[in-house]
Amino acid sequence: MSDNHGMHTLDGIDAFCSPFHHRSPGESFGRMFNLPPLSTYPGSLKELGKQGGPMDGGTNSNRTSTVAVGDVFFGQFIDHDITLDVMSSLSSTTDVTQLHNARSPSLDLDNIYGNGPEAQPYLYSSQGNFSGIKLLTGADLANPTQLEAADLVRSIHGRAIIGDPRNDENRVISQLQLAMINFHNHVVDHLSADYSGAELYEHSREYTTWHYQWVVVHDFLVKMCGGAVVNDILGSGCKYYKAQFGDAYIPIEFSVAAYRFGHSMIPQKIQIQKNDSALELFGALLGRGFEPLSDARGIVDWLEIVHSNAGRNVQMAEKLDTKLATDLLKLPFIASTSEQSLATRNLLRGQSFLLPSGENIAQAMQRPQVEIDSVSSNAQTVAGNNVDLSTGTPLWFYLLSEAEQIGRETSTGTFDKGEGLGPVGARIVAETLIGLMEADSRSYMTVNRNWEPSDGVNVSTLGEMLSF
Repeated sequence: MSDNHGMHTLDGIDAFCSPFHHRSPGESFGRMFNLPPLSTYPGSLKELGKQGGPMDGGTNSNRTSTVAVGDVFFGQFIDHDITLDVMSSLSSTTDVTQLHNARSPSLDLDNIYGNGPEAQPYLYSSQGNFSGIKLLTGADLANPTQLEAADLVRSIHGRAIIGDPRNDENRVISQLQLAMINFHNHVVDHLSADYSGAELYEHSREYTTWHYQWVVVHDFLVKMCGGAVVNDILGSGCKYYKAQFGDAYIPIEFSVAAYRFGHSMIPQKIQIQKNDSALELFGALLGRGFEPLSDARGIVDWLEIVHSNAGRNVQMAEKLDTKLATDLLKLPFIASTSEQSLATRNLLRGQSFLLPSGENIAQAMQRPQVEIDSVSSNAQTVAGNNVDLSTGTPLWFYLLSEAEQIGRETSTGTFDKGEGLGPVGARIVAETLIGLMEADSRSYMTVNRNWEPSDGVNVSTLGEMLSF
């Protein structure tokens, strides 16, 4: 492969990973690696990502053994907590230094709390002892119907009144938003014997946020990235994500490529209630966002789609590999005059952000060349003869191939193909999320790194949090 396309061998990482690399202080997006961009013929990217093309997994199900489908939607919730890009375009090159993040780059649940009860009082209760402390839901309406009580609070136009409107874009994510609001409100009830007023709000928000952060690190990241990489980062620190304390940033290698791994794990259909049939993800009950709950079958029973101690037959996510559900390759809510394939949109976005090839980043991470060649070869095999990847593999597609070919490394050193991210993808995702917490003066990892869930709010998994 040609050195002109970012495929040359690197001797070390110091020159390629430095604090605020390709970034000025105060900007909220940046680059984790200073590497030349990969340029791929756009027609090849469209051929690779089209419905009926190499990445089309069809309607057949190929589920993981360890990752529940609810974990994938939780990943979407985390994304909405830390990033919101409203400026970039698929059709033009994006200058990362000019890109603004409309969310705070911290796992602080601002998609739940907004700007707080003083700046956004309409998100909070105005009743009794919990005025300005509890968050509102549909159950707080005067004489709510059964469906209203199981929904977010909404305006007369049906739009959810929440901290981030994207958490109403489909029924599962809106129900997850509601579950997280309810978790905060239950924490308020738990702490109300010891605190009141503003002090109760601050303690409840901190407890809720710290438990959420704990679940991200010790449940979500372990499942998606593997215990080996999480333990290494917690013990030895980040090698590639470099942010000064109090000035975190979102790497585009994370937001534009690595953290889009969940798109491969979304099933065509999901069952959200016990003994009910599976529902089309983009069907009338689950796929229509930004409107009130209109059918009781749209209420998510979290014990059906996240792991718990309830003994349920939990629905699992699709394998993390180079295939996407066919419906994702022709999104019904995207106009036919625009690109409708989620895979193609991801590939084109990576190119517009001038991302380096997957091989180049793997070399910067000093991965074994035999491993890189194996992942690269698998990517080309999947892509087929009509897609030329000889100059390098787009980062997102490389990481999917890596998950398919190598998989997640467990804390015992074994690898599970298709169960989670491979070495490069796992390192980018885990270092970014842990690094964001380490740069946040309010996170449990900064305030008290030895903190663990306790004091009655003993929530350490996603299932426990959503059903607390």
